[in-house]
Amino acid sequence: MTVEVIKGILIPFLGTSAGAGCVFFMRGKIHPLVQRALIGFASGVMVAASIWSLLIPAMEQVTSEGIAKVIPAVAGFWFGILFLLLLDHVIPHLHMNSEEAEGLESARTKLQRTTMLVLAVTLHNIPEGMAVGVVYAGWMSGETSITALGALALSVGIAIQNFPEGAIISLPLKAEGMKKGKAFVYGVLSGAVEPIGAFLTILAAGLIIPALPYLLSFAAGAMMYVVVEELIPEMSEEPHSDIGTLLFAFGFTLMLALDVVLG
Repeated sequence: MTVEVIKGILIPFLGTSAGAGCVFFMRGKIHPLVQRALIGFASGVMVAASIWSLLIPAMEQVTSEGIAKVIPAVAGFWFGILFLLLLDHVIPHLHMNSEEAEGLESARTKLQRTTMLVLAVTLHNIPEGMAVGVVYAGWMSGETSITALGALALSVGIAIQNFPEGAIISLPLKAEGMKKGKAFVYGVLSGAVEPIGAFLTILAAGLIIPALPYLLSFAAGAMMYVVVEELIPEMSEEPHSDIGTLLFAFGFTLMLALDVVLG
């Protein structure tokens, strides 16, 4: 694994850590309207990344024609959806502005609210880490249309949307009475799964190169599950506001532009 790849898989983690650092110079919780805007922005980035950085390269790598060309993309996408569905039901977690925890009931009763909040963001970060890892694996294999700049575009895009995620974790924890340093650590830990997931995905892809189209679309499906199941409902909560939709569009077009300019 080259230095360039290591830097690439660490960029999203740095985005989360920088966002968590907001706890040292911002007061109180994030305003609900700002939180919706940030969630909408993150959703737009993830949807665009799923399409242009993952699904399209997955189909471009398949040499077959007709329906056979889309089988890896469709199959991998569904595997990603079902994998996140499984994690969503197994890992105990708690979403912002919610009092009802999700996941295994036996585990929920033993975990603190703070831990479950961190696990909720960690759950979001798993597919993002996998996405970065599999794109870099595609570039390293030399068998796909993925370029080094294209992989960097995905890393930078996810890092940008990770910044608000880090803040969304650390600031509410501080507002609940946690010390700034500890709230920062929790925010950083929520993003630690990304470089780990990226590294493990690169290893898996290196062992089974023919599975690369499936892994690319798997990551896309996992990210789309997070957007549809978690992020869009959170940005659309009452009272009604268009800010989430507008920032979704901005995040989508920004990621699209990054992919075209750098890819």
